[in-house]
Amino acid sequence: MAGSALRHSVDNATGRRSRPPPVSCWARTEPIGRSPPSITGGDDPSREEKAPHAVTSHSSTTRAVPPRKGPGPRSSHRVRASPAAAHDQPSRFGPGWFAAVMGTGIVADAAATLPRGLPGLVDAATVVWAGAAVLLIVLAVGYLRQRTLRAHAGDPALAQFFGAPPMALLTVGAGTLLLGRRLVGERAALDVGWALWSAGTALGLATACAVPYLMVTRHRFAPQAAFGGWLMPVVPPLVSAATGALLVPHVPAGQPRLAMLLGCYALLGLGLVAVLLVLAMVYSRLVHHDAPSGAVVPTVWIGVGALDQAVTALGTLASAAPSALPAPYARGTAVAALLGGIGIWGFAMLWLVLATALTVREVRTGLPFAPTWWSFIFPLGACVTGTGALAARTGSQLFVWAAVTLYVVLVAAWSAVSWKSLRHAVGHLRASARR
Repeated sequence: MAGSALRHSVDNATGRRSRPPPVSCWARTEPIGRSPPSITGGDDPSREEKAPHAVTSHSSTTRAVPPRKGPGPRSSHRVRASPAAAHDQPSRFGPGWFAAVMGTGIVADAAATLPRGLPGLVDAATVVWAGAAVLLIVLAVGYLRQRTLRAHAGDPALAQFFGAPPMALLTVGAGTLLLGRRLVGERAALDVGWALWSAGTALGLATACAVPYLMVTRHRFAPQAAFGGWLMPVVPPLVSAATGALLVPHVPAGQPRLAMLLGCYALLGLGLVAVLLVLAMVYSRLVHHDAPSGAVVPTVWIGVGALDQAVTALGTLASAAPSALPAPYARGTAVAALLGGIGIWGFAMLWLVLATALTVREVRTGLPFAPTWWSFIFPLGACVTGTGALAARTGSQLFVWAAVTLYVVLVAAWSAVSWKSLRHAVGHLRASARR
């Protein structure tokens, strides 16, 4: 099935240890490495269960961890569905499929903020936003009905993609504010926007806290296990900051509006610092171990999206700040949006070049379709919105035409991935029907 094939390619890309490291006379020798990722759902029977005491090895040291006294954390396999059951139910899917909503939604949102408009672009973007909203409803109902939340939380790879549902909510919510009012009216669009932003922010904060906790206490990873998917749980606060700025003018003036603005800045700081920490781990994995291959390669692009979301948030919050902050501080936010935004944008372009080079390298040897292909789309959309925010702030034609060019690339990539995903879904349904 697609899940087992994808997981096989991921295991080959990250390199699972084939021999146990040296151990002391009292340490157990079960390997504890985990490999990323599959976002299609299901489990890998080859995964090792978490040992209560095991050997951890690093590039310079090997140490044995003594057994805990008393009850320790439960192994992740105890809360997952059995591998056989997962593969026998191909209709189940992982939370990473919500990246399709993220990618589709940001195609619409980016069109609404593009520094150069085209005839009919807003109308087309509204249709795309409506499609993203319908897809969000379909996936949300399907995911809740399959009742696999605990199983996916116990999976070290699938748990990373719990960040996708809150970002899907936030992206569709932003589209409602930017485009949906033409269909549903100003008041309804604002109510829906508030509801989706509140739900997405709450769920995103829960994910940003819960997934790292699970990684520390329940999941175990080999030194080479870091991959771009580790960014997914910590990016939602950045999206909340960027989209929350659209709601700041609609908050009552005074302390409520100030609290909303400062809360969005706190979300920006939370997400940006966490993203930089994870990017350091991902980069360390890239330079110290074999280059990623197969389904892992598209996840490298998530770093681009995370950085450009920070640029977008700086720009949108600076635009909203004058209505809530005194003049000196409002001017300070504009300076931060310009100088800080350009600095982060430069780093994002470096990561974009690296991700592109790794992708081209993999395409030469064959890059089979996997749901991780949606990792190309949202980061490209974030590039468009971040570059567009800098274009609006500087008036530079460099940023204007860079945003337009990136948007053309975004639409082409979204069309290709959407077509591949549709074919994948049809084949999946046919396989299910034959069973």
